[in-house]
Amino acid sequence: MKTAPKPFAPQTRRERNRAEMRAAILDAARAVMRQDGVAALNLNKVAAQIGIKTPSLYEYFDGKMAIYDALFRRGIEIFGEYMAPALEQEAWSAGLRAFIEAYMQFALANPELYQLCFERPVPGFVPSEESMRTSLDLLEVGRKRIAQWIQAQGSSPLGLTPAMLNDLSIAVAHGITAQHMANEPHLPIGKGRYGSLIPAAVALFQAAWDDSSERAALASTRKTRAHKKERQK
Repeated sequence: MKTAPKPFAPQTRRERNRAEMRAAILDAARAVMRQDGVAALNLNKVAAQIGIKTPSLYEYFDGKMAIYDALFRRGIEIFGEYMAPALEQEAWSAGLRAFIEAYMQFALANPELYQLCFERPVPGFVPSEESMRTSLDLLEVGRKRIAQWIQAQGSSPLGLTPAMLNDLSIAVAHGITAQHMANEPHLPIGKGRYGSLIPAAVALFQAAWDDSSERAALASTRKTRAHKKERQK
């Protein structure tokens, strides 16, 4: 005989209901942003979508900017999930390609969060310290993984530091994605004028990295020969 589940305590039930309502508000806000534009978020429309009065929204969020902030943080967290497989790649070139594709896939699946997180569509919106910490922590994860790839490779393209190479990778991923979203957002990854350029972008990095590796190997060989000559004197 199955035991009936225990009912939630009043406090637990209130907390769960509050969390569910906050989630519903954020989902409704995303729907409005996707339809009308990120900067055109309208709280009356958000309230209407979930069947409450507009003033009731303020029981869960301090205002529109607080909703933007919660969505910014959610967007960064979701992007981190998209990015995770790229960080697991053993070869840096495979990781770079997976990262660019993840960046574009995130944008295609979550256009409103992509704009909010990686562009500046809302005048006056500044993420809170907590939300920025979430973003910076994810940035640091990427930088550390690139540092590991550089160490394994024995050199860095153009002598870039891990932080610089991380920033350059983000700039390339965003540039290709932004052009794809602006011109052919209906096409999947790998298609169209810009979506098809991902392999070429990775190849450019590969060429620069290979050249740096060759230069590093040549410099090491010359240094070894010089040491040998010194010992022979």
